[in-house]
Amino acid sequence: MCLAIPMKITSVEGDTALVSLEGLEKEIDVRFLEDPQPGDYVIVHAGFAIDKLDEEEARKTLDLFRDITAELNKNS
Repeated sequence: MCLAIPMKITSVEGDTALVSLEGLEKEIDVRFLEDPQPGDYVIVHAGFAIDKLDEEEARKTLDLFRDITAELNKNS
């Protein structure tokens, strides 16, 4: 199973962007996106930004991931 994670772009240089999520920073490829900008939320899969999404949807998805993780940790 593959998982794509919403992350926030902090800087862009050419086809590469630095994204962050809760203190984790990663360099990714943004060549599939039109006009990526710092502040954009993107869906990251296998080192590539595959789509943009708005901040509200990114937060909903991240909250869902946190809830799932908390439930899994509670049951282990």
